[in-house]
Amino acid sequence: MSLGENQRLAGLGQSEIRAMTLACTQANGINMAQGVCDTGVPPVVIDEAKQAMDQGFNTYTRFDGLTELREALAQRMRTFNYMTVNPETDVTVSAGATGAFHCVCMGLLQPGDEVIIFEPYYGYHLSTILAVEAVPIIISLRGSDWSLSLDDLERVITGRTKAIVVNTPGNPSGKVFTTQELEGIAAVARQHDLFIFTDEIYEYFVYDNQEHVSMAALPGMADRTITISGYSKTFSITGWRIGHAVAAPRWSSMIGAMNDLVYVCAPAPLQYGVAMGIQILDAAFYQELRRSFQRKRDRFCQVLQDIGLSPTIPQGAYYVLADVRRLSGTTGKERAMYVLEKSGVAAVPGEAFFQGDKGASYVRFSFAKTDEDLDVACERLQSLR
Repeated sequence: MSLGENQRLAGLGQSEIRAMTLACTQANGINMAQGVCDTGVPPVVIDEAKQAMDQGFNTYTRFDGLTELREALAQRMRTFNYMTVNPETDVTVSAGATGAFHCVCMGLLQPGDEVIIFEPYYGYHLSTILAVEAVPIIISLRGSDWSLSLDDLERVITGRTKAIVVNTPGNPSGKVFTTQELEGIAAVARQHDLFIFTDEIYEYFVYDNQEHVSMAALPGMADRTITISGYSKTFSITGWRIGHAVAAPRWSSMIGAMNDLVYVCAPAPLQYGVAMGIQILDAAFYQELRRSFQRKRDRFCQVLQDIGLSPTIPQGAYYVLADVRRLSGTTGKERAMYVLEKSGVAAVPGEAFFQGDKGASYVRFSFAKTDEDLDVACERLQSLR
């Protein structure tokens, strides 16, 4: 290997999400590619972060996060997720949920370990597994509702399998894993002594009267489940980079050591703002969040249906995969660029979420936009009729 080459970067191309965001900026379009969440931040979260700066929360925190945030997370997870969490030993606050996932993979995986992920997958899960030199094993979810076949899961398990990644609600599919599916995955994990890494960052974005279920709350799963989440999406603060991983103490210590090595700590005053938001905002906030995003989903999916880009209706999160096979082009990238050039609306090519040529049929839109921007996007998309 010559100077400047890095084998870890082999196969890790630029994120299609970032690429389409750049293309959108150049075209002066509406960015429905990146899940930046353009909706308003709860004022209490901003006010408390500002006050924290004034009060001196401007130096390093403990490597695993402010006491106030770890305690707020533990209490919230007891009441919402039905998990028993010790804030002193089980919580690691990191640089966003993506940062937390990276620390989990670095701390708990060895090169050559096999990690199962479900397709359509979130690209950064795949990239992170590759970056730590583990081996992703991809299982396709089935049908229009992205259902899981446990037979498919059992079939790919080998002596090298170390973990299963479960993203619920899912990005990009909007899939919410059913309790039955989660119990099936849990049984497989117990039988084969596997970790479960759950990405639950969209846990408050669940529609049609469904409920979010955390894997770690299922019987016998707390010790082998690493729960990853955060409030970047919930509080519309994606740029703050405050996420967390929750695990049994022996795993949490390894995750925390990696967090200390890579990030030292997450930004102190922003941690405080999130902590106060969790403590102060009541059930009405979360109920309205769900209602408002379900309205956005329904409206946007109806427009997609009307213009002939049939959507897979998401059960959760704030993304929708649209079938773009009728548009000009032979790949998802070509069709996403056609959408951008024709309508001025950016979407992510399906190749970012699927193996092989499956992604050619899809693009992913994010409807986490203000109502005003969503109005404009819906109007512009009419040009694709």
